[in-house]
Amino acid sequence: MTTPAPGALERLRVANRRAVASLLAAGPMSRADLARGTGLSRTTVSSLISELIATGHVTETADRGQPHKGGSGRPPLLVALSTPHGGVAGVDIGHHHVRVAVADRAGVILVEDCATVDVDSHGADTLDCAATMVRTALRAAGLAREDLQGVAMCVPAPLDRRHARINTGILPGWQDLSPGEELQRRLGAPVFVDNDANLGALAEVERGAARGVADVIYVKVASGVGAGLVLGGRLHRGATGIAGELGHVQVDDDGPLCRCGHRGCLETAVSAARLLADLQPAYDEPLAVGRVLELDHDGDAAVGRVLGDAGRTIGRALADLCNSLNPQVVLLGGSLGTSPSLAHGIREAIDRHAHCDTAAAVRVAAGSLGDRAEIVGAVSLAIARVAQV
Repeated sequence: MTTPAPGALERLRVANRRAVASLLAAGPMSRADLARGTGLSRTTVSSLISELIATGHVTETADRGQPHKGGSGRPPLLVALSTPHGGVAGVDIGHHHVRVAVADRAGVILVEDCATVDVDSHGADTLDCAATMVRTALRAAGLAREDLQGVAMCVPAPLDRRHARINTGILPGWQDLSPGEELQRRLGAPVFVDNDANLGALAEVERGAARGVADVIYVKVASGVGAGLVLGGRLHRGATGIAGELGHVQVDDDGPLCRCGHRGCLETAVSAARLLADLQPAYDEPLAVGRVLELDHDGDAAVGRVLGDAGRTIGRALADLCNSLNPQVVLLGGSLGTSPSLAHGIREAIDRHAHCDTAAAVRVAAGSLGDRAEIVGAVSLAIARVAQV
């Protein structure tokens, strides 16, 4: 058996420390819970925690947790990230909004704000707006500019890790922009960038409906369709950072042209705009996503049929992904994530098209953080990265 090079071993240990720090960003946990959440052995986790305590990044709390699965043994000691001076910021950039939050190093959000912005066509202006909002939020939180330790930002497009740039077919006004570098230049603090679905997944696993679940597919259904993959307790970004682009699975060879440049992508059939356009002729009132969700919860037949069909279309693509990844949970987010008809359609398609054992193992549910999932995930990512572990 080949022994890994020393550099490779150190990179692995750094990655493992970051995985532990990411889980602790959600609050105190026992060593056993950290082992279950990261998929690492208890021996490895204990060694990592000892290192982090020695360097001051982690402290052992006076509180004790609950024995695993209600056991009667001695309650385990909990460990938590240290809470040094300063704060972090999260920035959620959507296709039509910029949301910012400033939090302390324990993850408590102090100030949050949101603005409507034409994001797709105006990259530099959007980043100017985000920087201004962060500075304003810092002042409102009583923090000086020098107190900002780091920023995490999500963008609504595939982000290629090789050059930190996004697909400008999806965001045409971001040509030649490296979002992280540009925002860092404006704020003078380290900026970490990820895809919006990835940070939505991170938030739901750390602080939401999938907390403590190791294998999750988070599906964001809004102006497009994206997926964040959590495998073995860690975000899976793929070789170039664009894993989980579910919306660009081809479902119709002769379908309409997608903004990514291909034809018949999943999101051309089930985006919020497409579904609203399909429904509008049947209603006298102008429809928006919020109203459609109200009608769906009230049992409206037409809305239920259209959203159910959309769910079955999404679920057909998800069934193949479930066969490959065998997740415990498919969690729904985005503006349409709380639709019961959408969830029912996805459930039907997975049951029909996935392997029976795979389908039986997976739960389909709405996320608990709603449209705040991405900003919560951004704050968690910022905390984990600036811990420098």
